[in-house]
Amino acid sequence: MIPRRRFLQAAAASAAAATLPATPTLAAAREPEGTLTDLGPASVASPLGNGEFVGNVLYMGSRGLSPNVVGAWDLGTDKVTAHYEIPTGVGVWAMCKVGTDVYVGTHSRSDLYKIDTLTGTTTKLAEYPDHFIWTMASSPDGKIYMGMSEPGRVVEYDPATGASRDLGQPVPGESYVRSIQADADYVYAGIGTNAHLIAIDRKTGEKRDLLPAELADRDWVSSMSSSDTHVAGGVLSLAELVVIEKANPANYKIVKATAPGEKYVVSVLVHDGWVYFAGRPSGTFYRYHIATDKLEVLGVPFFEAATSRILEHEGRVYGIQDPGIFVYEPATNKIDYFSHVQRGYRAAAEAPMSVHSDGEYVYVGGKSGADIHELATRKVTRLSIPGEPKTMITVRGTTYLGVYTQAALYSHRIGDPEAKLLFRTGHNQDRPRDLAYDRHTGLIAMPTQSEPGHPNGALDVYDPRSGKVDTYRPVVERQTVASVTALRGVVYLGTSTQEGLGAPPVTPTARLAAFDLRRREKLWEMEPLQGIGTITGLKHTPLAVYGITNTGVLFEYDLLRKKITRTLKVNGRGGDLLIAGFTAYTSDVDAVYRINLVSWTSKPIVTGLASDWFGGGSKLNIDPSNQALYGIKGRNLVRIAISPYS
Repeated sequence: MIPRRRFLQAAAASAAAATLPATPTLAAAREPEGTLTDLGPASVASPLGNGEFVGNVLYMGSRGLSPNVVGAWDLGTDKVTAHYEIPTGVGVWAMCKVGTDVYVGTHSRSDLYKIDTLTGTTTKLAEYPDHFIWTMASSPDGKIYMGMSEPGRVVEYDPATGASRDLGQPVPGESYVRSIQADADYVYAGIGTNAHLIAIDRKTGEKRDLLPAELADRDWVSSMSSSDTHVAGGVLSLAELVVIEKANPANYKIVKATAPGEKYVVSVLVHDGWVYFAGRPSGTFYRYHIATDKLEVLGVPFFEAATSRILEHEGRVYGIQDPGIFVYEPATNKIDYFSHVQRGYRAAAEAPMSVHSDGEYVYVGGKSGADIHELATRKVTRLSIPGEPKTMITVRGTTYLGVYTQAALYSHRIGDPEAKLLFRTGHNQDRPRDLAYDRHTGLIAMPTQSEPGHPNGALDVYDPRSGKVDTYRPVVERQTVASVTALRGVVYLGTSTQEGLGAPPVTPTARLAAFDLRRREKLWEMEPLQGIGTITGLKHTPLAVYGITNTGVLFEYDLLRKKITRTLKVNGRGGDLLIAGFTAYTSDVDAVYRINLVSWTSKPIVTGLASDWFGGGSKLNIDPSNQALYGIKGRNLVRIAISPYS
């Protein structure tokens, strides 16, 4: 048991020790273009995705590692005594148990594993074509029920026979089954992006929606738990808990989480007449007494941390979070916090999400923070942030980080122990897509993507001098701004046809637009190419704006002639776009390409990267000196020498 500050310091020290590479100091400048220097693991972490008790041992599944593991925390010895490798998928989102066997479902790809806790063996049982197994539960007779996403269907697995049975989509057309429970008679499935709570008769397959009518316009039933008498679900995006009597679904209660700004109920446990649940973004832990209709706020175990699972063991309530595990003692009303890393849980290189260099340090964004690599010394420290840094820029010694899930903007200066929260976007936005600084106005532009199922992305305009932020939604109707670049008081916008995840695009082609930062109005928009889904990167020279598309086509928009003047097929998929002088660089997951903007030709300068970015994107950043790029090879941070002016 350790205080939060000591825990953060210990976690940072553990990450630094794990990431110190054995290679010598950086090579001198002016290396041949394409020279690659390996800087060691890009981001080392031990984020947790789920957990399950068998006896006095808590089995905890990781996410984002390679390979992922299930670590066994023996409460008797207070140590993680074993790790069970899960070789496929990018994370363990789903776990349940039958007797002494622990079942694990993976994310992207969808594989089902069994850990025999008596023999210590791990066996792959099945694989499925779905994007991921998001949620799992076992029934009293030992069947396993899995909620799949993309498409949103339910699958039954019988451990006795090894057979899988497709129960279909509880709500045809919906992409996500985000929560699931099972009893002797029914499987309960929580659906999104349009919320439903479906009871499926296990014998007949008959389905009925238990969600109260006043919740019909919500987004998700994203978490769930049940008892013999009740089923409870966390409903998004207004941070509501619904508690329904199984025998009489018309008897229900809707409970609103009370922390300021609360949006999500991310995990639920029905136990001993209470419903325990956790909210986000605040990280508040609540409980609701079913019989008396009493809501209690129990505390904030770890500020803004998401709780992926709530479990009961020997009268105590355990919460699984990325940074560790909290334990609530009902008898004393006390919450303790435990570091799984300090108890021996394996830390490893995760699939990173972003990379940024300020010239002396490289930030690599991952789950719950960023690893900061000091280039001169190779020292690595961990900056804890309650979320996932998706995009970063540095302006006058301050690094700004756009953070998912709250579409938040943080700032950090090297030497500060923590990042500072500047604002959360609101407006049903959750995912920052890019950042740009305009020297003429001193403003920062951050585009964001809407929450799952919601239309219209937004554009935030932030003034670092006053702290004022203005949000414009929509900027481009029924699209998300995915990339931005700013020039002389105008921010240029490259869009994506994808709005909130799970919502099919309603527009056919991504657009290029211009937004005046002084007048605060859109000047124009156009379709630069037909049929493209996203402009993944956008940059400018004094007289032109350049964009790279999801299809790997580069286009040039002439600012004087106000039209697309040239296109060039660079590769098969788009990534970030960077420009130094009249040379551009971009990447896909395997190569980095140099583009001559005068001769309008391209060539690869590095191949064989096999970059393992989380979510399958392709990130690249340029050093302010314009002598190096930073990306990843596998899961290692690499420096790539460039000579853009030669």
